[in-house]
Amino acid sequence: MGTLSELLALARQRASDLNLPYEGALTPAEAYQVWQLAPGAKLVDVRTRAEWDWVGRVPGAVEIEWLTWPGSQPNPAFLNQLRQAVDPEALVMFLCRSGGRSDAASKAAVGAGYSNCYNILEGFEGDKDANGQRNHIGGWRHAGLPWQQG
Repeated sequence: MGTLSELLALARQRASDLNLPYEGALTPAEAYQVWQLAPGAKLVDVRTRAEWDWVGRVPGAVEIEWLTWPGSQPNPAFLNQLRQAVDPEALVMFLCRSGGRSDAASKAAVGAGYSNCYNILEGFEGDKDANGQRNHIGGWRHAGLPWQQG
């Protein structure tokens, strides 16, 4: 694909084009490559416990629910859990099912003093196809990146 500098520049340009308040937006394949190339980079999976258990996990990811399961209520401890697990100086990439919750988590992290935040576009499962099914259009799993059953 490219070097770390090229990948991050592309992600920053996307963020600028989309007027995002965080550092950048990465595709799943780009995020995986950044994770491999950037020492100390963290991937934070903000899906629910049910999604980790029933849909799958990304090995090595930090798991912090953005919305709690059951109930889909905002996790009031999200920022405290993030502070405990991830250094504010680290390059942090947020992942959810399709990119929405990870966008919100990226914004919250920036508001809490994390300056090097990236959203992973497409998420773990990608967008729904014409039949309403995920995992066929975009996403971490569809890209063939490492994951395991919960």
